[in-house]
Amino acid sequence: DHGDMLGERGLWFKMNFFEGSARVPLMVAAPGWTPARIDAPVSTLDVVPTLAGLAGLDIASLARWTDGEDLAGLATGRGGRGPVPMEYAAEGSIAPLVCLRDGRFKLTLCEADPPMLHDLENDPDERTNLAADPAHAGTLAHMTSLARARWDLASFDAAVRESQARRWVVYEALRNGAYFPWDYQPLQRASERYMRNHMDLNVLEENQRFPRGE
Repeated sequence: DHGDMLGERGLWFKMNFFEGSARVPLMVAAPGWTPARIDAPVSTLDVVPTLAGLAGLDIASLARWTDGEDLAGLATGRGGRGPVPMEYAAEGSIAPLVCLRDGRFKLTLCEADPPMLHDLENDPDERTNLAADPAHAGTLAHMTSLARARWDLASFDAAVRESQARRWVVYEALRNGAYFPWDYQPLQRASERYMRNHMDLNVLEENQRFPRGE
């Protein structure tokens, strides 16, 4: 669901909306879909409504649960996909970051930083911020209006901080007394942790060999 920066711009991991972090392929195989490469941007948000559509479910019934779109039209050449939204409000950010990809343009907004507008067709490495370019003022205004219609960044920030505060109260309470971690605890069968009679020695050695010889 994301890429990783490998030193570009001095950045590692993800935590941003540059192409190195945000751009990954989505591969889908479905009945009636002709194999093809489609360069239109989409989102993992689209997976649920797309699968629901393939299963014959009413997409409208899912509308309140997802912001994604059914990609069947895009995949079969009978439709497109609207502007693709992205959000980030975790480690490495001091305020929520949002991004909107609409065709060749990508707008990134954060209340703590100036806006960034990139033309991915002419500037695939995103080296030139067009937000202050008068020639792209119309594009900036259009995409900003789309973003503002979707996000209230002040409310977004407040909701994140409220959620953090609630979870911190629960965390502090759970650390009192006998603490049991919420981590997944796999079943450990002591009788199978050692070489006994449950497995042939050759099978055990073959399973531990790396790399495999297949």
